[in-house]
Amino acid sequence: MRIWRIVLLPVLLLALSTSMVPAQAAVAPKKVLLDLREQGGFAGLNDRVIVYGNGCVRLSRRTGPTIDKCLTAKEKRTLRGHLKKLKVGRSEGPPQGADFIKYTLAYDKRRASRYTLPTTWTPVVRHLEKIMTKYWAPD
Repeated sequence: MRIWRIVLLPVLLLALSTSMVPAQAAVAPKKVLLDLREQGGFAGLNDRVIVYGNGCVRLSRRTGPTIDKCLTAKEKRTLRGHLKKLKVGRSEGPPQGADFIKYTLAYDKRRASRYTLPTTWTPVVRHLEKIMTKYWAPD
């Protein structure tokens, strides 16, 4: 009876482990569409909005929880409209002084940091700030 246990147990474990692999492989990683960070200022701002390809967002601030929400159809349409006109461009060097906000935007395999918002960035940044205000709430 003991020999059967010794032989059967490894075979059973092998069968169970191989049957679980397809279930884990079915979970696809979320593809990041857009990533915005706002950092700096006297208040120590550190906000981040990540927009995924499926229309959901991850919102985080320096303090408080990280929030995951899905955008409404109207919010997605508005964001897509702004992204059609977005030009990421080049990074900007830090200005003289202390109370500046650094905006870092990553979209379409490009990343740039700016201290003044270019005209094509402004609608995207303002829309994401509205989303942050609407959905992020500390516990």
